[in-house]
Amino acid sequence: MCMHDEAAPHYIDMIDQTTLGHRFIKREFNITPRIGWQIDPFGHSAVQAYLLSAEVGFDSLFFARIDYQDRAKRKDQKSLEVVWRGSKSLGSSSQIFAGAFPENYEPPSNFYYEVNDDSPIVQDNMELFDYNVPQRVNEFVAAAFSQANITRTNHVMWTMGTDFKYQYAHTWFRQMDKFIHYVNQDGRVNALYSTPSIYTDAKYATNEAWPLKTDDYFPYADRINAYWTGYFTSRPALKGYVRTMSGYYLAARQLEFLKGRSKAGPNTDYLADALALAQHHDAVSGTSKQHVANDYAKRLSIGYEEAAKVVETSLTSITRSSSKTDSGNKVTKFQQCLLLNISYCPSSEVDLSNGKNLVVVVYNPLGWKREDIIRIPVIDETVIVKDHRGNEIESQIVPLLNASLAIRNYHSMAYLGKFPSVTPKYWLAFSASAPPLGLNTYFISSGKQKAIAAPSKNQVVYSSKEKQKDVIEVGPGDLKLVFSAKQRKLIGYINSRTKVKETVRQSYSFYTGATDIKQASGAYIFRPNGTNSLKPDHQALTVLRGPILDEVHQRINSWIYQITRVYKGKEHAEFEFIVGPIPISDGIGKEVVTKILTHMKTSKTFYTDSSCRDFLERIRNYRKDWNLDVNQPVAGNYYPINLGMYVKDDDKELSVLVDRSMGGASIKDGELELMLHRRLLHDDGRGVAETLNETVCVQNKCSGLTIVGKYYLRIDPLGEAAKWRRSFGQEIYSPFLLAFTQQEGDGWTNSHVSSFSGMDPSYVLPDNVAMITLQELDNGQVLLRLAHLYEVGEDKDLSVMASVQLKKVFAHKKINKVTEMSLSANQGRVEMEKKRLVWKVKGSPEEVPKVVRGGPVDPAALVVELAPMEIRTFVIDFN
Repeated sequence: MCMHDEAAPHYIDMIDQTTLGHRFIKREFNITPRIGWQIDPFGHSAVQAYLLSAEVGFDSLFFARIDYQDRAKRKDQKSLEVVWRGSKSLGSSSQIFAGAFPENYEPPSNFYYEVNDDSPIVQDNMELFDYNVPQRVNEFVAAAFSQANITRTNHVMWTMGTDFKYQYAHTWFRQMDKFIHYVNQDGRVNALYSTPSIYTDAKYATNEAWPLKTDDYFPYADRINAYWTGYFTSRPALKGYVRTMSGYYLAARQLEFLKGRSKAGPNTDYLADALALAQHHDAVSGTSKQHVANDYAKRLSIGYEEAAKVVETSLTSITRSSSKTDSGNKVTKFQQCLLLNISYCPSSEVDLSNGKNLVVVVYNPLGWKREDIIRIPVIDETVIVKDHRGNEIESQIVPLLNASLAIRNYHSMAYLGKFPSVTPKYWLAFSASAPPLGLNTYFISSGKQKAIAAPSKNQVVYSSKEKQKDVIEVGPGDLKLVFSAKQRKLIGYINSRTKVKETVRQSYSFYTGATDIKQASGAYIFRPNGTNSLKPDHQALTVLRGPILDEVHQRINSWIYQITRVYKGKEHAEFEFIVGPIPISDGIGKEVVTKILTHMKTSKTFYTDSSCRDFLERIRNYRKDWNLDVNQPVAGNYYPINLGMYVKDDDKELSVLVDRSMGGASIKDGELELMLHRRLLHDDGRGVAETLNETVCVQNKCSGLTIVGKYYLRIDPLGEAAKWRRSFGQEIYSPFLLAFTQQEGDGWTNSHVSSFSGMDPSYVLPDNVAMITLQELDNGQVLLRLAHLYEVGEDKDLSVMASVQLKKVFAHKKINKVTEMSLSANQGRVEMEKKRLVWKVKGSPEEVPKVVRGGPVDPAALVVELAPMEIRTFVIDFN
């Protein structure tokens, strides 16, 4: 569908958008692409190499942008073209021939022929004074030999054209026709019109052995002091919106399948298109002009509205009891709350004093049973919550503080054009569970609340006065966070179950964006000019306690607010940050980071994810492929974070997971930092031609964009952290989907299904497997993708072969035929493997250890095996 970015997208989005494009090409032209052409993304991910290249059946992958120091060394060693083995787990079974261009994606200098370019044309009329055929042929041959000298074999690729070219194609082809004619007459080189696949086949035919590349091509600098690591965070609201819609799309497709896809609509197609487009390397990357970013968001919004109708009709259909044939039953109308992040949910902010029940349907898009805390705004503190069996369950009322209400009022006006008609005073929190691919129903009604004392009793304000104790422990379960009242900040982490105890400090600071005329910080480039710490202001810590969760509210300064939550049944801390509007009245652009500091000895090493799949080792100020000249010690050590990052020492691991893509680093041992938001006053000269200065406007008055987001922190004994990163990472991506309706009294349970599982009720997917696609296609077939979540050696129990029983996954249907496909589902897997070119690797022993993969699916047993990091794609026909 588009040339996607490789730093900011989730791998599921990369797969979905590639599938959309590949299936379109197959349907319209009956063509199966075999070349990856990622020439413009700003650095390249390991996942692109093995998953979005080898696993979709490509024979080669070409790109342009790699670090200028890396490129110089590769030219010298003739290693611009390599065999790229991007996955430790899948190794040689998923490698690809990959080539970086000698400069950018453009011709050698002096061979540009756009209508206003100044390269000399080929003047072949001998009667004219500017006849120049011999001279231009010599220049062509010299440029060809120059490139041949940095390339293995005697084939070189010239990319004739670049950004915004061929607006007047005639001038290009007229000159190229002449060059091909006269250069071939000359005979020193052979010039021809070609394609990347012809070039690939010519390279393959030479039987050359190629250098091996592992890991990735991040971060990318195109010259000194110019690291393209700012875009890992640019436009964090759009990045968050894309991620939220991605998880929603996955759930909406499941519900669409469970009900049965409607040809007439509504369906999820518009959201699929909008999400695919949003993966573009100037979309989710945050590097488009503001009006273009607005357009991406508008498309996502329209797609969401359409998909929400699918979700509502599906839930109506699933919850309607088939045993009640009473035609007098009104059709249930469900509503959803997309704006819960600004504490706005009209469906839950209802008056229940008239005896009505609020019905909350909780759908779980994961393949395993899960339990999570639901928080919704309510207007009354005297409410009780019952589960689908009618049992009252523990709940907690948490006051909605002014910081959240201010955001709610301002943004509902900005985006809905009106202030909310009611003002809730509380969050209602309760623990909900739901079966895999299934739902449970909860009922909220008015009642004399006995479960917990009035919220004001559990709200303590700690100031820095002497008479109060300094050390505050927070957390109703095994995990306790320790805060200092005097310093008004986090100072420690204690898990009584795992016996982990660690000094932890968390702080905010900002980098001043460089304004240097040669290279400013901008949408693409992060170039800090000094750092400024932000000390919490003199307002006190506010601690809210309860049986389900504790909250700590901190006002860091006038434009940063933080809520830290610790839940009873969870062993991680949740940090909700509210950053903005970033002030710029001082004329300084700011890039805001949060830092987590410990005493861990981490030897310059940290680990970041590649597009939410593999974790790659990063070493500060070091590159495996070349001797790094360190000229930007902060920006040059930033990497894209999509799932999370971690550090470890001899006995523990500290992990941080994120709710959207952002930049992150470990600039000092024992430290992790995340960049949360940036607002800048200069363009960085890389093509946006606009400053990154996002605003939100109400009644023609605009202020800087405020970001509300979350990250999550946990410390585990060494070797035990992968389980949390992988399983909780799935829960962040696929939160519970909530739908609301109202009902008189107990009428609901008599006329509706209150609990449902889309799979066999006795079955769950293995802990190490996620269902990342369940989609009914136009022809009634179903597209299914299953992903193994662990790498080889990542977890002692879960980095093993897993198996999934399709008969139990589709317990409500009879499977007729299962066909395994390529990752992008445009060709059979067997046929893809047969065609694949097998490249030789330089210096590699002929006998590479055999990579273990899941075997073929037996048509009778219908069991799918998945080896570590394997993703398998199937098209299923039902009877």
